[in-house]
Amino acid sequence: MTTLLNVDRVSKSFGGLRALTECSLSVEMGSITGLIGPNGSGKTTLFNVITGYEKPDSGTVTFEGTEITRASPSRVFALGVGRTFQITRIFARITVLENMLVATQRDEGWLRGLTRSKSSKSELVAAMEWLDFVGIGGLASLPAGSLSFGQRKLLELAYVLVADPDVILLDEPAGGVNLTLINEIADKIRALNKDGKSFLIVEHNMEFVMNLCDRVTVMHQGADLVSGTPSEIRSNPMVLDAYLGGNDDDDDDEELS
Repeated sequence: MTTLLNVDRVSKSFGGLRALTECSLSVEMGSITGLIGPNGSGKTTLFNVITGYEKPDSGTVTFEGTEITRASPSRVFALGVGRTFQITRIFARITVLENMLVATQRDEGWLRGLTRSKSSKSELVAAMEWLDFVGIGGLASLPAGSLSFGQRKLLELAYVLVADPDVILLDEPAGGVNLTLINEIADKIRALNKDGKSFLIVEHNMEFVMNLCDRVTVMHQGADLVSGTPSEIRSNPMVLDAYLGGNDDDDDDEELS
């Protein structure tokens, strides 16, 4: 398979705290790749480095053969790397549809999208199609701030999809939502993957990850510990030690069995 996104020996410190230590991973074209690890293992920091919100101290990030290590978030987004957040980031004071129309301006950036006075018919159609796809088309005229937490998750997913990225990074898509919505999100990801979209997913819900992903990379103490298929990860003694020996005893979702 062709490597779409490649992280090579990335390190990042915040003052005296080492968040990432020569961390490496890859996302193959057409794959659903999981990224797991105990709390504090560096998963979100790695997402932030990939998408330009943090600059690494060393190492490289390459997307479709182009180095994006120190590119801005808007540049990374424009190149085709979409990303959702653990805590949703939407424009609460404008409508659901207007949020979507901001996202259609992938090449212009979100600020230009906010100040545009008019969107094209094709942009409106695309926005509504993706809202319908995630199941909230009927809420298009509502202020985005009035949505429930689960609905905001769906809006953020639609927001990323309307920009037509080549790879989608999802930060805890199943976090804080009910089982029915978790299953719906998984079905949406499978359908998108079948149509050619690639995914890198950070998630604490192990059942969600193991049932959905082709390959999984495990992080521990800021480094990539091991990569493999879900079945290989489940039985790997280093992975079991990382979880059972970590400080996550209060996190019921982080179980490998």
